[in-house]
Amino acid sequence: MTDWGNQTVLVTGGAGFIGSFLTEELNSRGADVIVADNFSKGHDKLEHIADDVEIRPVDLTTHKGCIEATEGVDHVFHLAASVGGIHYIQRENIGGLTPSVLMNQHMLEAARINDIDRFLFASSACIYRQEHDDLNKFSEDQAIPANPHSTYGWAKILGEVACDAYHEDSEVQTSSVRIFNAYGPRENLDPDSSHVIPSLCRKAIEAEDGDSIELFGDGTQERGFIYVTDLVDGMIETMEKKSDGEPINLGNSKEVVSMNELAEKIIEISGKDLSIEHDLSMPTGTDKYAADMTKMKAELDWEPSVKLEDGLERVYEWAEKELEGTKQAAVADGGDT
Repeated sequence: MTDWGNQTVLVTGGAGFIGSFLTEELNSRGADVIVADNFSKGHDKLEHIADDVEIRPVDLTTHKGCIEATEGVDHVFHLAASVGGIHYIQRENIGGLTPSVLMNQHMLEAARINDIDRFLFASSACIYRQEHDDLNKFSEDQAIPANPHSTYGWAKILGEVACDAYHEDSEVQTSSVRIFNAYGPRENLDPDSSHVIPSLCRKAIEAEDGDSIELFGDGTQERGFIYVTDLVDGMIETMEKKSDGEPINLGNSKEVVSMNELAEKIIEISGKDLSIEHDLSMPTGTDKYAADMTKMKAELDWEPSVKLEDGLERVYEWAEKELEGTKQAAVADGGDT
């Protein structure tokens, strides 16, 4: 399935960060793209292609909403979930579990009822358990026995189990991708809920020479980050090549960095004289966190290509423009800057 022309593709959560890039790429490949979302965070990420895609504003936590979303669809990329940064994942219980579980189950059942051909579920590296802190790269088999540190992770595990069950018991061909630390433009810049890279970019942009930027923990935590366009390519490769119901990692472990190294790279991009301050009281997540790419390379014959420095520069430049636009809008409205 390398020709996406004349294919009708649904992207749930298509108004979000990753979903908007996926929608854009599928549209560029000739697919007829439908976006199903509750648009709780707005439509702005789709404005540039709004005339080229169909929008279905539905509540995907309901059976009715999912049936409506999947009508006339050939393939589904299911990205919609209850999500947030580390603050959100650390504190949410019911909020991190119930909406996602409902969406996953109703979407799979709707896919069965409406004869969807292929269904890709966006899982997460959050399913891997904390006991592997001595490891750097998580392979797919290390998710069992399951013991994630959040209800968000449990929701993703249940989604994977459901995908495998529907693969076995229905005509829907399913796959699950475990996403590791995606980053890129269009991410949330809210300091209360953003992920680490947009958060650090904002701190550096708003800082003056001689200031410090804050890191959670001692900065030795390690991560392997995947740029959003690489992730989108990997998701499409998975949809085209993998339909056995089993999960696969999508990440980039070629350039694993510590949080201290990441902050230093962003400071260098800023061109400012900034120091790093550590807040040891804040949550940090697992110590080492990167994808084992063995299965990904073997089954997809693919791997990410965007270098971390290049991706960080793109995010920084985007964040500068976003924050400047927000500042100008506030001034125009007579509000605080």
